[in-house]
Amino acid sequence: MTEQVTRATFDEVMFPNYAPSAIIPVRGEGSRVWDQEGKEYIDFAGGIAVTALGHSHPTLVNVMREQAGQLWHLANIMTNEPALRLAKKLTEKTFADRVFFCNSGGEANEAAFKLARRYAFDHFGPEKNEIISFYQSFHGRTLFTVSVGGQPKYKEGFEPTPKGITHCHFNDIEELKSLISDKTCAVVMEPIQGEGGIIPADKTFAKQVRELCDQHNALLVYDEVQSGVGRSGTFFAYEQLGVTPDILTSAKALGNGFPVAAMIAKDNVAQSFVFGTHGSTYGGNPMACAIAEAVIDIITTPEVLDGVNKRHDLFVEGLNAINEKYHVFKDIRGMGLLMGAEVVEQFAGNAKAFLTAAAEEGLFVLVAGPNVIRFAPSLIIPEEDIKEGLARLDRAIAKVLAN
Repeated sequence: MTEQVTRATFDEVMFPNYAPSAIIPVRGEGSRVWDQEGKEYIDFAGGIAVTALGHSHPTLVNVMREQAGQLWHLANIMTNEPALRLAKKLTEKTFADRVFFCNSGGEANEAAFKLARRYAFDHFGPEKNEIISFYQSFHGRTLFTVSVGGQPKYKEGFEPTPKGITHCHFNDIEELKSLISDKTCAVVMEPIQGEGGIIPADKTFAKQVRELCDQHNALLVYDEVQSGVGRSGTFFAYEQLGVTPDILTSAKALGNGFPVAAMIAKDNVAQSFVFGTHGSTYGGNPMACAIAEAVIDIITTPEVLDGVNKRHDLFVEGLNAINEKYHVFKDIRGMGLLMGAEVVEQFAGNAKAFLTAAAEEGLFVLVAGPNVIRFAPSLIIPEEDIKEGLARLDRAIAKVLAN
């Protein structure tokens, strides 16, 4: 007999580092989710930009079942067919020549930052070890990744953290020029800052960052954990910026919720990870790679990628209509189906109030910092679900304003 659990169970047995809502979802199909009480929700959150093909996608369910009946795991003293097929697809569809598999965005970024330093060590010596990142960026929760991330709150209480890391204001090329030097081994950036407030990189800025990296023999690392795998409307967002990084990280949507991540790089850079320099017990396991391969096959079709841009326009149109009615947003921005609506000063610091009210109305949304409501739905969310979800958001906003 299955033991009944409730939200109170969390407070009894789980670490208190999360503060989940009272809702416990038990079933999902497409862009709709049902909780323990049978209440239905429309999902504009996507598990934080993860379920890019929605919940219980039939193709992915079938792939998982088939692979589960064949092979789940192997040690990395061997390889496996799903990993090799997935690696070939990632290299064929991107700038990269080599792939390293792991399990999460934080692990992929940890690997990327280690690789950047190792490459500089191999080619220029130990003094070239400094990393430049950007304020408000987010790259993971390991000591190294919270140090590269530009939000000090995630480092508090965990010092001393890794050194040799400097931060710059996003889209400020003059400040970056003043910081970069021949000791810089890498510049790390998100093509669109996710946790930092859904802030896209300016195209001119992105190109100038690439030029500065070239001038100083520094690697350009793109964190596409949140923006990648179709979410921007192209397979990876760098394609829209006219810039090619040296290293790129991917996770979240890559497995549609099954834990899998990848760091990809150009061959000359990848060669610095010689035998024994880095590893991952579960990274590249056949189950994860079989699912990720199916995800890529579906997302990279013209129907899905073109549909992302169409759905983006529907969201913009709907959010603008809501704003004309309530005047609660001072900016609506983003790429593809990674979008943010920044609230007006009246609600500054309290974007979460809209998240809470939306859940009461049967809608899942996110926040990106204290001032931005974030939307990261399935890339194939039905248009009728967008319309109904926006109607529920309208009611939620009216409720917040009435309080």
